[in-house]
Amino acid sequence: MVALIKAAQLLLSLSILVVLHEFGHYWAARAFKTRVEKFYLFMNPGFSLFKKQIGETEWGIGWLPLGGYVKISGMIDESMDTEQMQQPAQPWEFRSKPAWQRLIIMLGGIIVNLILGFAIYSMVLLVWGETVLPAERIPYGLEVDERLKPLGFEDGDQVVSINGETPVSFTEIRRSLFFDPVSEVELSRNGERVQLVFEEDLGQFLVDSSIRRPFGLRVPALVETVSPGSGAEAGGLLPGDRIVTLDGAAVGFHGDVLEYLRAHPASDIEVGVIRGAYERVLLTCQTDSTGALGFFQKDPMTMPEFQLEERTYGAGEALVSGFALAWTTLEEYVLSMRFLFSRSGASQVGSLVTFGSIFDAGWNWEIFWRNTAFFSLILAFMNLLPIPALDGGHVVFLLYEMIVGRPAPDKFLEWAQTVGIVLLLGLMALALGNDIWRVITGQFG
Repeated sequence: MVALIKAAQLLLSLSILVVLHEFGHYWAARAFKTRVEKFYLFMNPGFSLFKKQIGETEWGIGWLPLGGYVKISGMIDESMDTEQMQQPAQPWEFRSKPAWQRLIIMLGGIIVNLILGFAIYSMVLLVWGETVLPAERIPYGLEVDERLKPLGFEDGDQVVSINGETPVSFTEIRRSLFFDPVSEVELSRNGERVQLVFEEDLGQFLVDSSIRRPFGLRVPALVETVSPGSGAEAGGLLPGDRIVTLDGAAVGFHGDVLEYLRAHPASDIEVGVIRGAYERVLLTCQTDSTGALGFFQKDPMTMPEFQLEERTYGAGEALVSGFALAWTTLEEYVLSMRFLFSRSGASQVGSLVTFGSIFDAGWNWEIFWRNTAFFSLILAFMNLLPIPALDGGHVVFLLYEMIVGRPAPDKFLEWAQTVGIVLLLGLMALALGNDIWRVITGQFG
């Protein structure tokens, strides 16, 4: 059921984005009196689920949920309709229009997606506001992946500055340490200042090491729920218990508890807890073959020691902050593309399975719209890449024509379009292969 809910959210999100992206091309084409022969949501090789002729345009829904398209008269596109291009040019065709008009038509979808991402983020901030954990209100410091400790990080570190700039929230700390080219980090540790300097790009190290959650919040091991039939239930662990010792050794935080339990699979563990205000209780619980007791940790955002800041926005503030959020999100995504050209970075490329996994297991409209805004910005950027078969490829050829004063030969455009389609299919195959491997190895949880 969870998979179906996530799939439905992904399908709805992408449908909205594809339709509006293609409308960007459609509106620009019609503004310059260029004929649009087809407008399709999803691809329709062989047959269509629905189609209707309205005026000069066939409107339809394809059966293959991979994007969509508009077929503009007199244009070499993914339809590879070379027969039409051999006929004399007509006034309503794309190829008959001035280069600047054709450039606007090709940029129409990208512009719509950029505006849409900004507009959705502004709407989200206006309707739901924002909940942030200020950087100075992280009571127990950070929990650090073990593979980062040789670089100098330790559990409990407080981040003072990154590349000389002071982060304002926990979210900014995590984003900056991954996306920004980090050269130095200043930490506060046990009342002392510690300076870490990196010769290698920290983000690249995280990608190379396949570290998906490098920095988390260090939180007390406070039980939210206990799984039925688990070793925790059999041993008497209750919701609200705070785990403070394991086999007599003190454990201060949830990460310490997990580390100890994973090192003792299928074992009887003496678990010391604080129950209620002061009562100390000793329990004996058995871990399973993976070292799990069978309890869920309480969300730190509901603990009183984590003092969250609720931010609300008026219409004007939401517009300004929405633009800033969209710009930051797009900037981080562009920066992350530098990892793609390494072997480990290529292994992180994901298909629709990866995109679907980031949606909420229920149907949370705030998360849905935030993800839709994010996808809109990704769609804009990816389409701007100078790859034949993408909008950016057409833009490159149009810019060439405007500079040189003559268009590239049709035969070359046809060849380039074919190469672009092959490249895109190869990228899709890589992404799908990565996701299949993640499913097999349980990386989607």
